[in-house]
Amino acid sequence: MSPTLIKTKKRAAGALFAVALNQVQIHQTRPVGSAIASDSFSNDRRLWLHDSSALLRPIFRYLEIDSAHWPDLETTATSSHVKNHVGSFLRVLAEENDESSTKLEEQELALSKAVEAMESNISTSREYYERKKEKHRVYAHEWREKFLGNESMAETKKHLQKTEEKDCKSPHPEQAPAASTSEVEEKSFEEAKMIGNRRKVVVLYELLSACLADTPGDDINSKRSLEGYDARHRSALRLLTTWFDIKWIKMEAIEVFISCSAMAVLKQGDGKENENASDDSWEKWKRGGLIGAAAITGGTLMAITGGLAAPAIASGVGALAPTLGTVVPVIGAGGFAAVASAAGSVAGSVAVAASFGAAGAGLSGAKMARRTGSVDEFEFKAIGENHNQGRLAVEIMVAGFVFDEADFVRPWEGENDNMERYALQWESKHLIAVSTAIQDWLTSRIAMEMMKQGAMMTVLSSLLTALALPAALLTLTDIIDSKWSIAVDRSDKAGKLLAEVLVNGLQGNRPVTLVGFSLGARVIFKCLENLAESGHVGIVERVVLLGAPVAIKDEKWEAVRKVVSGRLINAYSTNDWTLGVAFRASLLSQGLAGIEPVDVPGIENVDVTEVIEGHSSYLWGTREILDRLDLDAYYPVFKVTHTKSPDTT
Repeated sequence: MSPTLIKTKKRAAGALFAVALNQVQIHQTRPVGSAIASDSFSNDRRLWLHDSSALLRPIFRYLEIDSAHWPDLETTATSSHVKNHVGSFLRVLAEENDESSTKLEEQELALSKAVEAMESNISTSREYYERKKEKHRVYAHEWREKFLGNESMAETKKHLQKTEEKDCKSPHPEQAPAASTSEVEEKSFEEAKMIGNRRKVVVLYELLSACLADTPGDDINSKRSLEGYDARHRSALRLLTTWFDIKWIKMEAIEVFISCSAMAVLKQGDGKENENASDDSWEKWKRGGLIGAAAITGGTLMAITGGLAAPAIASGVGALAPTLGTVVPVIGAGGFAAVASAAGSVAGSVAVAASFGAAGAGLSGAKMARRTGSVDEFEFKAIGENHNQGRLAVEIMVAGFVFDEADFVRPWEGENDNMERYALQWESKHLIAVSTAIQDWLTSRIAMEMMKQGAMMTVLSSLLTALALPAALLTLTDIIDSKWSIAVDRSDKAGKLLAEVLVNGLQGNRPVTLVGFSLGARVIFKCLENLAESGHVGIVERVVLLGAPVAIKDEKWEAVRKVVSGRLINAYSTNDWTLGVAFRASLLSQGLAGIEPVDVPGIENVDVTEVIEGHSSYLWGTREILDRLDLDAYYPVFKVTHTKSPDTT
């Protein structure tokens, strides 16, 4: 039997997940303190808990919760008394197993050890992180010296000195992500301290297994609505780890462990019936937890990962084979050892990928030019060392202010996370042209004179109030207007193409995090708009828009927010006059996300003025911003830097 929970604990785990799932949806759009009546809200078909969404009932079915209890659990999850319910469910999970459950205790221990070892395997060493950080510092210094002098101004420096005195907490209280009541904002619960780490790991393992499994059932409303790993499920698990007060990397280790387990099933089965099979294949495989679900669905689960089989994971699986075999006895230590052997070879990788229909798919190296008519370049570049290692989340990063092709990749290198990461290279000819045109003007005599006079902040203020532009700036708009217009048009079309890629599952049906700066942020926004229009939710988990040339008024911010299950961050710099001028005064009267907050509930607005001294700063400053945002956290974070190095603002 696989690691599992006794009946009462399964029900508590399912109930807790239901509450978390509902809270995640509420946090998208609801202001803090707005209580919701459960009677009316629970009947809303747009609710993720509603049986028509098929997000929750498959979880209940997998956990073998009596269907008679499902409506009560759903109603409880929408109650405004969240703190009380969460506390009571946690207390149930904390209860000791009875004496007849020695076997379960042993399995809890085995799973905990396996996950701990996997966590160690995927953790980044301090030395490696420091090397990457130092490399980025060299890159940042090089580009700061090259470009920043052209954009920084004495008036801006004074402005920044004033902002340094402020406490840089983000978002502002009135813009904080929402909850049904203020009491829910408690980030962890005292009752969670009563639960041992082993039990927490088992609960998360069971819930993730339930999220990925395709459990059979006669009820159409218990069928999964989205193939693969739904971003809304991952956001709920992220909130649960917060309530449990454990680090997110533990959940990532569980994800990789389950990927390896599913791969082991496929490798061992190889199209043949397992010798331990019984007549009831559902009952047989269910004993293997998620592994059974992977086998029954004919490999649907492994299509999520886009193929495993990297040497690093092969080594980890090989070392863990005895423990993994104890945890998932339907496979056994020999099965995991065989996986490790196959995973260490290219042939094994191709064979496993092909068996799931993953061969030939994926983002890496994919060139999709001209699919939307006038987009000439659209290509994903793999970044980092997490590819083909069973990662169940993908990050796509989009630069939008570049001077050569290397700038599509360099701003993202060395970031410390456990996702499979890609940089999108798109329309480099047009982006380099508009970036260079702006930079050329910044080095012109007239621009230098205006900056010497400290006039640029006054210019930005004039733009925001729709006043007339100075004649000198009209020269700039004449120079860049046509290039900027083309780049904006291409970014909108690239956004549509990115949405197509995600809908078609080239990322492997895994939750996606999207991060972009400048016109790259606009690509992402337009991608989200297209997803909203086509009704595709559950794909995107988190989004960071940095210096986004996106109007606030007359854009579909509310609709966009609803297709992002987790945090949607608008990072803006109040002194980015370059972006303001490029975007044109006629549009600035509608507001501009890159230089001011977006007043839409659920948008996390972050003032990064102290990091971004000019629009080109995003090339080297994005890494620091992402570090401060701590995207692994469920709740809004923007870490304050209390000390300053001589060359930073």
